[in-house]
Amino acid sequence: MMFPGIALLFLFNYMPMIGLQIAFRDFQLGSTMWTSPWVGFQNFEFLSNPEFWKVVRNTIAIAFWKFFFGFPAPIVLALLLNEIRIRAFKRLVQSVSYLPHFVSWIIIAYMLEALLSPYDGVVNRLIGVFGGEPIFFLGDTDWFRPIVVISAIWKEIGWNSIIYLAAISTLNPHLYEAAYIDGAGKWAQLVHITLPGLVPTISILLILGIPGLLNAGFDQIYPLMNPANLPVSDVLDTYILRNGLQQGYYSMATAIGFLSSAIGMLLVLMTNYWIRKMNGESLW
Repeated sequence: MMFPGIALLFLFNYMPMIGLQIAFRDFQLGSTMWTSPWVGFQNFEFLSNPEFWKVVRNTIAIAFWKFFFGFPAPIVLALLLNEIRIRAFKRLVQSVSYLPHFVSWIIIAYMLEALLSPYDGVVNRLIGVFGGEPIFFLGDTDWFRPIVVISAIWKEIGWNSIIYLAAISTLNPHLYEAAYIDGAGKWAQLVHITLPGLVPTISILLILGIPGLLNAGFDQIYPLMNPANLPVSDVLDTYILRNGLQQGYYSMATAIGFLSSAIGMLLVLMTNYWIRKMNGESLW
């Protein structure tokens, strides 16, 4: 029964890794990766380019704040939803929080442009009512990152809370009954039963989420990019698109992807080791 799954995993996840050799070859359209000349680490010369490191800083800055606020947000939402006792209201809140996950980032980008427009956006109209000056939010380098972080949390918080709600539902209800009899309030039950019960789930998701520190989210950022916010919105994926794929430097694009994947794998190994030392939970 497992063979089809293993076959598909090998075919679509491991076989394409053969193409990583393009990072060490001078690949051009019209040739193959087997016939392209071997150039070693020549395609990694981007490491000496100051523009590349600026892009890396932008990527890490956006990804870090998305992770810092976005990782605990669904945990908090799941804990709050778990306290709702009116089932109809609970299902309504869950459904409303899930829906943004299914909305395309292109549509969300248009929504943000409409809401934050410096000319007729709702937000700037409210600012004008209170006597303030219009703000070009999507063109302001100070506002761009907060907008990206907040919109990412809004879109995924409900969907990501599903796993935590499922984990909470597996906790033994007798523990809560015993705690209640002993005089433990809601806060004490949360601290001593619910959160410790979520530790294995949080640990695994933390390990899987750490590599995301090198992924700022191309599908979210690219529709929001403009010349005004380029100093803070240019990330690794857009750098690869602009300097690698659009200009035909496929080997350099592959080299950047290979390097970021290798660092991501190293982060997984380090996080897995650290969490296993802390609480015994790990991927392997």
